[in-house]
Amino acid sequence: MGLLQKKGKTKSKITLPDIKKLEKEQKKQLKRERTGLSKKAKETAQKKWFTQQKKTDTTDSSFPSPTVKTARTFPKWAQIPKKMTFSTNKDNPSNDPSVPAQRWRGLHPAKSVGIKLFLIFFIAIMLLVVSLGTFSYLTAKSIIKENAAVGNEQTIIQTGEKLDVILGQLVNSSTQIFFDPNMQEELINLSKPGIDDFDKFQAVNAITSNLQNQLNSLDAIDSIYIVPMNKNVNVVGAGVQIPAAEDVRNTAWYKELESGNGVMQWVPTMEMQGTVKNFLFARAVRTTNSSDSFVFVISANSKLIEDQIANVNMGTGGRVDLIGGATNTVIASTNSTDISKPSNYSFLPQLTEKSGRVENSDGQSPILIAYSTLQNSDWKLVGTVPINELVSSAKPILNMTLIFAVIDAVFAVLIGIFIIRIIAKPLQNLQQLMRKGAQGKLNVRTTHKSEDEIGQLGAAFNEMMENITNLVKQTNQSAQEVLGTATILSNASKQTATSAKEIAVATEEIANGAGSLALEAERGTELADGIMGQMNKVISANNEMGASAHDVEQASETGVQHMEKLLTRTQTTEDMIRSLGARIDSLQQSTSSVQQVLDVMQNITKQTNILSLNATIEAARAGAAGKGFMVVADEVRKLAEQSRESILMVGKITTNIQQEMEETIKVLNNAYPLFKQQTEAVKDTTTIFESVQGQMSAFVTKLNSVTASINDLSQVQNTMSEAMSNVSAVAEQSSATSQEVASLSNEQHNVSGQLVQLSGQLENVSLDLKETISRFTVDEEETHSSEVSSDSPEDVVEEQTAQVEESDSSTPVDIDQSQTAENDTPLNNESDKRT
Repeated sequence: MGLLQKKGKTKSKITLPDIKKLEKEQKKQLKRERTGLSKKAKETAQKKWFTQQKKTDTTDSSFPSPTVKTARTFPKWAQIPKKMTFSTNKDNPSNDPSVPAQRWRGLHPAKSVGIKLFLIFFIAIMLLVVSLGTFSYLTAKSIIKENAAVGNEQTIIQTGEKLDVILGQLVNSSTQIFFDPNMQEELINLSKPGIDDFDKFQAVNAITSNLQNQLNSLDAIDSIYIVPMNKNVNVVGAGVQIPAAEDVRNTAWYKELESGNGVMQWVPTMEMQGTVKNFLFARAVRTTNSSDSFVFVISANSKLIEDQIANVNMGTGGRVDLIGGATNTVIASTNSTDISKPSNYSFLPQLTEKSGRVENSDGQSPILIAYSTLQNSDWKLVGTVPINELVSSAKPILNMTLIFAVIDAVFAVLIGIFIIRIIAKPLQNLQQLMRKGAQGKLNVRTTHKSEDEIGQLGAAFNEMMENITNLVKQTNQSAQEVLGTATILSNASKQTATSAKEIAVATEEIANGAGSLALEAERGTELADGIMGQMNKVISANNEMGASAHDVEQASETGVQHMEKLLTRTQTTEDMIRSLGARIDSLQQSTSSVQQVLDVMQNITKQTNILSLNATIEAARAGAAGKGFMVVADEVRKLAEQSRESILMVGKITTNIQQEMEETIKVLNNAYPLFKQQTEAVKDTTTIFESVQGQMSAFVTKLNSVTASINDLSQVQNTMSEAMSNVSAVAEQSSATSQEVASLSNEQHNVSGQLVQLSGQLENVSLDLKETISRFTVDEEETHSSEVSSDSPEDVVEEQTAQVEESDSSTPVDIDQSQTAENDTPLNNESDKRT
C-alpha cells in the first residue's frame, strides 16, 4: 500500500465485499482454466475466428443464392434473436408453408384458434344436451324402478298373507281333529299295553272313521294319518296312499319331530299318484293324559298353494316361487317345471329380515327380487322380474335425447363455422404479416380495422412494427458509437493493467507478513491451550482431594457417633452382667432351698413306703377280708416308689443346675474385667476420632481456599486463551484475505490484458452489426438521411480518444478501475465460451 501511495495512483480501502468479489472472480478464473484452452490458445482461436469472419465479409457481401443457404456465426451477445432471422429463398419469399401444410395446420386444434373455439362451443353444447337427457333418463328410470319394486313387494307380502291363512287353516284343523274327545279316547285305548286284537281293531276303525269324516269336510286334502311314536303300533289314517309306518319313521322330518327339535314340520312338494303333487304338514302331539306321543300328518294338494301363486302377475318376464327355508327347494312356482327342484336363490338363507327386496342377476340380466317369509313356516314367497322390463317405459326419453343431440350438433357446427370466419380468418392474415416481418420486411402493416380485440391486436402489430423500425435506426447509430467506445476501452485497459501489476506486488508483500503473524499467533494459541490443559488437571485433582477430605471428615464424624453408641452399649452390657451375677447368686440360694425340700420329701416317701408295707402285712393277716385293703396298700407302695424315683431325678437336676450356676459365675467373673478394658478402649478410640474430625475440618477449610485461588487463575487463563484464539483467527483471516487479494490482483492483470483484445473484437462486431441491420427493409428516405447526417466511425473514435487523454492528464487513476475490470470479467467469460 505504501508503494501505491508514493506513486500517487491509488487512494482507496479494500473492504470485505471487495474481497468476496475478488474471491468469486478467482474461482471463475480457475474454472475457466480447467475447462478451456490456455491464454495463448485462446488468442490464436480468436484471431482465427476474426480472420474467417473477414473472409466471409469479402466473399459474401449480399444475400446468398436461392439454392444455397449460409449462416453467419456471431458471438452470443452480438447475435440477432431467432425471431428476427429471415429467409434467403427467392422462390418462396414469404416463407409460407405449402398449401397441404396450411390446410393441415388449419384443422389441427393445437395450431388453430378457430378450431379450438369451434371445439369448445361444440363440446359445451353437446355436453349440456347429452348430460341433461342422460340425467332425465336415469332419473325416470330410477323412479319407475322404485315404484315397481314397491308394488311388487306389496304384492308378494299380500300373497304371503293369503298363504299364511291357508297354512293356518291346516294347523287349526290338525288341532281340532287330534284333540277331539272321541279321537283322544280312541288313541288312548289304542296305546294301552296288552290290548287284544279285537279292541285294537275297533279303535283303529273308530279313528279311521273320524279321520274320514274330517277329510270329507276339507277341500284339497288328500289324506290324514297319525303315526304313533310307539313302534309296536301301526299308522292309522284316511285318504289316498297312506304310507307304511317304516317309510314314515325313516324320513328326516319324522326324526326331527321324534328327537324333539321341532313341534311342526312343513315338508316340501312331492309326487303322489303319478302326476299329483302334495305337500305335508306334520306336528308332534301328545294325548291329554300326556302318556303317549304321536305325529299328526296332513297331506295337502299343491294346487292349494299354486292357485294363489298363479293369480299373482309380476309383469313381463316375471315369476313367483315358494321356496322351502331349510332345503331351498321350490315348493310351488308359476313355472311348473321347476317344482321340487333346488332354487337358484342361494342367498335367501342369508336374509334376516322378514320381507324386503334385493337386486341380483340371473346370469344374463339384472333382476329385482321381492320376498316375504310366511309366519306359520320358514317358507319364503319370492317374486322376480327383469329390471330391463321395469324401465322399458323410460326408453322414449333416451331416444328424444339422442334426436336433440343430433340437432344441437348441427347447430354447434354452424356456430363454429361462423366463429372461424369472424375470428380465425383475421388472425391468419395477421400471422402472414408477422412472418414477413420476421423475414426482415419491417414496412408491412395490417389493414383490418375493428373495435374488438382482433382490431386492437392489428393496431398493436402496426405500432410494434413502427417501434422495431425506429429501434433498427437507433441500433445503426449505436453501432457507430460502439466503435469509438472500443478505442477508449483499449486505452483504459492498458492503464488498468499497469495499476493491477503494482497492486499485485504490494498485496503479495502484505500476504507474506500476515502469514508470519498467523504462524506466531497459532503457536501462542497452542501454548495457551497447553497451559489451560494443565490448569484443568490441577483443578480436577484439587476437586478430587476436596471430595476425599470431605468424605474423610464425614467418616470421622460417623465413627465418633458409632463409638459413642458402642460406649453406651458397653456400659449397658456391664450393668447387665453385674445384675446377672446377682441374680445367679439368688438363684443358687433358691436351689439350695429346693434341695432341702427334696430331703424332706425323701423322708416322707420312706415313711409312706413303710406304712404301705405295714398295711400289706396287716391285710395279709386279715385274709380274705383284707384283700381290698391289700390292693390299696400295694398301690400306695407303688406311688411311694415312683415319688422316690422322681425326687432322686429332681435332686440330680438340681445338682446339675447348681454346678452350671457356679461355672456361669466363674465365667462372669472372668468377663467383667474384659468389659472394663473394652470400655476404656472405646473411650480412647472416641477421643482419636474427634481429633481426626477436627484436623480434617481445618484441612477442608484450607483446601477450599486453594480451590478458590485455582478457579480465579483458571478464569484468567480462559480469558488469555480466548484472546490468543481471537488473535490467531484474525491473523489467519488477514493472511487468507491477503492471499486472495494477491491472487485476484494477478487475475485483474490478466483481465486487463484481455480487455485490449476485446476492444478489437468489439470494433469488428460493431461492423458486423451495422452490416446485419442494413439488411432490414425500412423507409429508404429516412435511412439515407440518417446515413448522410451521421459521423464516420473514425471521427467518433478520434473525438472520444481526445476526451480520454484530457481526463487522464488532469485526474490520477483511482483503484476503482479494478472494479471496472471486474465488471468486464463476464464479458471475458462470454468471449472464452465463444472461442
